[in-house]
Amino acid sequence: MNICYLFSGQGSQFPKMGQDLYESNPIYKKTIDEASSVLNLNLADPDIFDNSKNTQIAILTMSVAIYRILSDKLPKATVGMGLSLGEYSALVAAKALSFQSGLKLVHDRSMYMDEAGEKNPGAMAAVLGISPDDVKHVCDEIDGVYPANYNTAKQTVIGGTKDGVKKAMETFKAQGVKRVIPLKVAVASHTPLMQLASDKLFNRLADEDFTEPEFKVMSNTTAEPFTADSVKQTLVEQLINPTHFMQDLQAIEDDGIDAFIEIGPGNTLSKLAKKTVKGVPTYNVDSVDSLNDLLNTLKED
Repeated sequence: MNICYLFSGQGSQFPKMGQDLYESNPIYKKTIDEASSVLNLNLADPDIFDNSKNTQIAILTMSVAIYRILSDKLPKATVGMGLSLGEYSALVAAKALSFQSGLKLVHDRSMYMDEAGEKNPGAMAAVLGISPDDVKHVCDEIDGVYPANYNTAKQTVIGGTKDGVKKAMETFKAQGVKRVIPLKVAVASHTPLMQLASDKLFNRLADEDFTEPEFKVMSNTTAEPFTADSVKQTLVEQLINPTHFMQDLQAIEDDGIDAFIEIGPGNTLSKLAKKTVKGVPTYNVDSVDSLNDLLNTLKED
């Protein structure tokens, strides 16, 4: 069975996420406790785990914990991919980066992004129903706004300065685009507004050690697999360049994927996969119930 794991990014987190798994699954509990020890932070406390300042490390920890549960029960992954932050979870799962190092790195990345966001406040919006090329054409004509996430053939997220995003939204609506949805963010990820964070991450990664992933992990930035030699520069560029999740899905077409399994909060990526890759079953695991549903379904198959 060829499995592609999809590792959640930010945006789908929810209150008390993972608490049912912590209380009932020893592998999950051990992983959360390990992260708590590494970061000197009690991630077993939902008030701490759910705190917006800890969102990135919480999602990484939850994703790795669920992956450990599944890797103990299912065939080895064929491919892994994440959305932005999720790439770090994928790299840890593929043992290109240790869990301990990944936690500390994501903790610092989160701080760099917050600092860049405070110095260069931004906005983002999802543009639905038109092609990525049409979205890029509008962005190219307006200062301060850029394509940030190429999600599907009919869904592109834009980001940039508040004024730039506002002007772009007005332009799309004037062109008859019916669905342009502002996102509840203050940081314009994957745009030049994150240059400060990118620069700091470059310095932070200088002494970090990566190895070749044990399974193929696709990069949002290049739409190609990460390698030990490319991973540092790719992660640095990731913060200021658009993600290409749709292209990642298209690039693994020849891998004969039998199932997409999203791990981490929500089902955003499995929905995107369903729109791009037709006929392949998709699942998401972020609770005891969804974990049991997946294992029972695959057992029946």
